[in-house]
Formats: sequence, structure tokens, C-alpha cells
Amino acid sequence: MKNIKDTIQKKNGHLKEKVLQFGEGNFLRAFVDWMIDEANDEGHFDGSVVLVQPIERGMVDMINDQNGMYTLIMRGLENGEKTEKVKAITSVSRGINPFEDYEGYMAMAESEDLSVIVSNTTEAGISYVEGDKLEDPLPKAFPAKICKFLYHRFKHFHGDKERGILLLPVELIDNNGGELERIVKQYASEWNLEAEFTTWLDEACSFANTLVDRIVTGYPRDEVAAYSEKFGYEDNLMVTSEVFNLWVIEADKKYAEIFPIQKTSANVIWTDDARPYKKRKVRILNGAHTSTVLSAYLSGFDFVGQFIEDADYNAYLKALIFDEIIPTIDLPDDELKAFADAVFERFGNPFIKHRLLDISLNSVSKFTARCLPSLLDYKAEKGVLPVRMTYALAALLKFYEVKEEEEGFFGVRENEEKYPVKDDRKNLEFFEKIWQEKDITVLVEKTLANKDLWYQDLTEVEGLVEAVTEHLRRILTLGTKETLKSL
Repeated sequence: MKNIKDTIQKKNGHLKEKVLQFGEGNFLRAFVDWMIDEANDEGHFDGSVVLVQPIERGMVDMINDQNGMYTLIMRGLENGEKTEKVKAITSVSRGINPFEDYEGYMAMAESEDLSVIVSNTTEAGISYVEGDKLEDPLPKAFPAKICKFLYHRFKHFHGDKERGILLLPVELIDNNGGELERIVKQYASEWNLEAEFTTWLDEACSFANTLVDRIVTGYPRDEVAAYSEKFGYEDNLMVTSEVFNLWVIEADKKYAEIFPIQKTSANVIWTDDARPYKKRKVRILNGAHTSTVLSAYLSGFDFVGQFIEDADYNAYLKALIFDEIIPTIDLPDDELKAFADAVFERFGNPFIKHRLLDISLNSVSKFTARCLPSLLDYKAEKGVLPVRMTYALAALLKFYEVKEEEEGFFGVRENEEKYPVKDDRKNLEFFEKIWQEKDITVLVEKTLANKDLWYQDLTEVEGLVEAVTEHLRRILTLGTKETLKSL
């Protein structure tokens, strides 16, 4: 069978290499490079992507073997109907391994066509590493690499402000653009680079904060043979994702014309403030997950798609999102409701198998970050506690009824099946000890007072101890689902 490069005609032979992308993994190829491909097809961008391999071992050779081409398969629900969209992506011109082709990599810093740098170097990538020097061909820290790369560009173009760069880090940390900029400037200071370079960074470049959202399920190993037969070619870089996509970019609107991906069907938002959109994602999407999966798992469900099809859990989740979470977010109601509707279709995506036990990892910190703010804001605004969110907190306490065994800490489901609980050891030791308490009210009171768990004393929230205690008593008597139904 032929390879994709011998079957699909590449459309980007004439395109200028406008984007440098640090990272060649599944997410960027199914998200950023797809958006660029769409913009090229519709005549908005006319630019290609050069992929940079960020670590010594990577995928650049495989990418170049396929002439930068690969197939994206987007699957999910749209308006309640199963859908599958297939596209051969041709926006990638080539890949560079800077550990083997340093000169080719640095030549991109001298490119008149380059205008955008995208990165996904994992959450740990945007960090400072002591000891990196300007003289190092490839500094260890990603921000140090960027500082050296941009400084070379600054020198090559003699500080020309027309040769600045839009930097779009998509690493999943708060203030990702701001953090990258801060550490780049830290290296510039350590390396005693001229003040004019820092001025050029400020005036010619933009380190944008971004928020990305798309589930990318990667290489469909079990379905490759069927897809190869269907497409009529082999593709070693085939990648699958959900249909939903969202990219929020906090940057000057002028860059929307330089990088006009928002003109396509891609869901791209250019904004002066990405924080409300992050709040929307964390509270609605992530918060709904965290507020439901522990109860659902205890009730006997194993996957997200199972509980979303259950009438009781579906009704609970709708009330949780629309009545208790959305009122705490300062965005237009129609935007919030459209996002929430998309969440239900994403949860019900039959092509994605989300194991509840996998999602349960570190649920204490997740609840603190994703759910507790909604609970507290609701109480502050309405003067009463949200019923379903307090139930979710009680279900968390029940899920963490654990005992330590040789292999780790385990809880017991309502069907008597044991399950592992993964969290910080300190947290698990606390829960094991607190569940030896005979008085449920005291158990709840001591747990909510533990600042190591919640970073505050939750017993100070009027009525919270009583509400969680009542939910927990009912869970222990009736079970998680029967208690949920009674809400």
C-alpha cells in the first residue's frame, strides 16, 4: 500500500514558512496545525509550519519521511448525532532536529517570513534552569532557547521592530505567555544582553497568554488497518481527536490579521483578557467532571459516557452546571449555555473512553481548584449553599474512605469492589485516620477545617459542615445514587 506522501497532493509547496512550532506531538498537529491548514485552504493565511523537535529523541524523521503530511480524524457528537470528519493536513512544510541540524534551526531566526512561534513543551517546559548560558548551542531550558533564538534574530535584523514575533505558548500553566516572557527576560539579564534587546522584546514581540481546549486521543492503533483500507494509503502519523476545539488568545487584535485563523470554522477567540474563558472552562468543564465522577464511580459506573446516559446523573449534572456553576461566571449567558451544551456532547462522545478512576487522580486538589470557587461564590452571591456542589464534596469524602495496604491506599465501592486512590500520601494518611472517627459530624468538621487540603478553614463557611454532614449521612445510609436522586 502506498504512503500518504505518494497519494495526497501537497498544497503547501508555495507557502512561506511563517510559523515555527516547538513540539511535534499529537496535540499540536491535531489542533494548531489543523487550524493553519484550514486558514490556508480558505485563502486567509498562506503560510506553513516548521516543526522543531524539543528533545533529542522525537518524531522529526518520521514527519519528514511523510513530507510533513498526516491524516486528522475528528470524531464526536454534533447536535446529538455521531460525526466523523477526516482531513489530510498539509500545513507542515518540514521538521528540524536542532540537536542534529543546529544551523538549519538558527537559520529560522534569520527568516524574513517568520512571524509566529508556537510551543507545547509540557507544563514543566516553561521553567528556569540555572546554569544555561548564551554560549550554549542549545540551552536546557525552553525559555533560554527562546531567549537565544530571539536575540539572534534581534542582532541579525539590527533591532528592526518590523521583525518581531508573536509567541503563542499553549503549555497548561497559568499566565503561560507572561511566565515565558518573565523567564526569557531573566536570562537576558543574567547574560548581560543590551537593554535595547529587552526594549525590542517589549515593543516588537508579544508573549500571549493562551487557553486551549481539545481532547486529542492520538494514534488510533486498534483502527489503523481499517482506516488505511478506507483511505487507500498508509499513514504512520495518523491522529484522532474530538470535534470540539477552542483557542483563546490574549493579545493585541492586530495579530488577528497577521495570524487570521479565526476566519475559519475553528473556534478561536482573540481577547484582551483570557481569564473569564479560563474560569468558564475550569468551572464548567473541569468542575463538572470533578463534581460527578467520584459519586458516579461509587455508584457503579466506570466511564464518563455511561453516567452521562443515566437519567439521574444527567439531570444532576444539568442542574449543577446551569443552576449552580453558570451563575458564578461573568460572561454572557448565551456563551455560557452554548459552552455547557458542548460539554454534554463532549462527555457523551462515543469515540472517547474516559475512565472515571483515571479522572479521580488527585481529586482533593482538583476539587479545591475547580469546584470550591463555584461553591463559595454561589454562597456569597445567593446567601445559600449550592445543594449539588455540597453533595459532590460529601461524595469526595466518601470516595476517600481509604485503608493502606501493601500496594497503596484503597477504598471500597458500593458493590464491595476495591479501588486504588491516588493522591498525595499526606492527604491519604489524613483520610485513613479521620475515617476512624465514629461521629460523622466530627469527621466532616475536622476534614473541612484541614487547611492542608483546602488552603482555608471551610468550617468558617456558614452551614457547610451541616450540609456536607447531612449528605454524607444519607450516602452512608442510602448510597450515592439514591442520595443524588433525592436532591
